[in-house]
Amino acid sequence: MKSMYIHIPFCNSICSYCDFCKMYYEEDLVLSYLDALKKEIDRFYQKETLKTLYIGGGTPSHLSKACLTKLFKIIDTFPLDINYEFTFECNIEDLSLSLLTFLYHHRVNRLSIGVESFLEKNLTFLNRHHTKEEVFKKIVLAKQVGFSNISIDLMYALLNETLQELEKDIDFALSLDVSHISLYSLIIEEHTKIQIEQIEPISEELDLKMYQFIEKKLEQSGYIHYEVSNYAKKGFESKHNLVYWNNDVYYGFGLGASGYIGDVRYTNTRSLNHYLKGNYRYQEEKLSKEIKMSNEMILGLRKLEGIALDDFQKKYEKRVEEVYDIKDLLDSKSLEIEKGYLRIPKDKIYVSNAILVRFV
Repeated sequence: MKSMYIHIPFCNSICSYCDFCKMYYEEDLVLSYLDALKKEIDRFYQKETLKTLYIGGGTPSHLSKACLTKLFKIIDTFPLDINYEFTFECNIEDLSLSLLTFLYHHRVNRLSIGVESFLEKNLTFLNRHHTKEEVFKKIVLAKQVGFSNISIDLMYALLNETLQELEKDIDFALSLDVSHISLYSLIIEEHTKIQIEQIEPISEELDLKMYQFIEKKLEQSGYIHYEVSNYAKKGFESKHNLVYWNNDVYYGFGLGASGYIGDVRYTNTRSLNHYLKGNYRYQEEKLSKEIKMSNEMILGLRKLEGIALDDFQKKYEKRVEEVYDIKDLLDSKSLEIEKGYLRIPKDKIYVSNAILVRFV
């Protein structure tokens, strides 16, 4: 076990599109939650040296100084690999010199910042509370503190968004000169504000044009498209997220978190009452070899480089072609093999779900 995810479910406000495990911030609840989190970690974590650590949410950056200190009293004891990656999720409005300095001195070396858009119209729709000017000011501040590995999230295909508006968002993002950009097309999830309001998605035709524009523009600007929704400057691909896409094992701690240990994938409860009582697990599934191989295909083919065929054979003692009939996918050029990797061709990545469903 070389990776760990910790979920902090508390937010100051709820974004209109969010279906993650979250709740409104209350200091006393947060302190009780951190006590329960420590107990869960003490029970399951075997003190391995970690290569990647990710604190997500929710909004971890909204924790008070007292709660942050309590959280990092737990985290500071974790041994980290010499080449570790430690990511902390932040909202723009939470970033300050004191918070950034605190994180920097507590071994955080990667920030993941929810920007989502620079345009007031989009930010209002998403129920985000920062401005374009704040984004530029806070990114500069983070760099001044010493952070060189900064990732931002952007969303597109929003309500009534035009291609010209997306172009503005991308131009603003590129002018920040950050090392990593994640771009997500709006998905209308159940039980979210936009689903309740019956917001309709934009046309598939426009969504595709936006996707193609993003890919071309970012690659021309020196970013490597390494996963369906992720772009990075060379050497700044997310090590933690690659753990997921490589179907490797990892700890997941906190309310609603998921993990993968040995042959078991598990999901924690979303009930705060259950969690505070120490009833952490909601669901556990012991994976068969067939399910592991299916996950390997579905996750690995999200990467632009694809799946290393030799690694698959070593891991499962079978060649991909022995497990799956992929001849028609190769013949139709929905899959290709190049330099020992099986992958979805670049021009088919946009419709990758239609290909991945074959491996479910």
